[in-house]
Amino acid sequence: MKKATMNTILSLIASIDTPEADAVRDELNAELNKGAEAKAEAAKEYEAAKAIVMSELGETPVTIGELFDAIGDKLPEGFTKGKLQYAMTRLWKDELVKTEGKVNSYSKA
Repeated sequence: MKKATMNTILSLIASIDTPEADAVRDELNAELNKGAEAKAEAAKEYEAAKAIVMSELGETPVTIGELFDAIGDKLPEGFTKGKLQYAMTRLWKDELVKTEGKVNSYSKA
């Protein structure tokens, strides 16, 4: 079931005051909030990594692989090269300068 549908159902049964409606509301709220804790933890991890990455990046473009090799031991535990690539190409792309090439390289904006 889509989240929009679940939210619509919650809105429709908001004024119904029965044990059955309470059970449905509880179940829908649990489903809607499923994964919120993991998402919050991931956001903290990316935020911690961002501070490290931005402090290490300069005006000279480097590839993601070169950057990971240089700072991998400073990044949060479990922060992989793939996570770094995701963050740099999607989450932080507006704060970086991308230099196109056979292998793209990045520098601070």
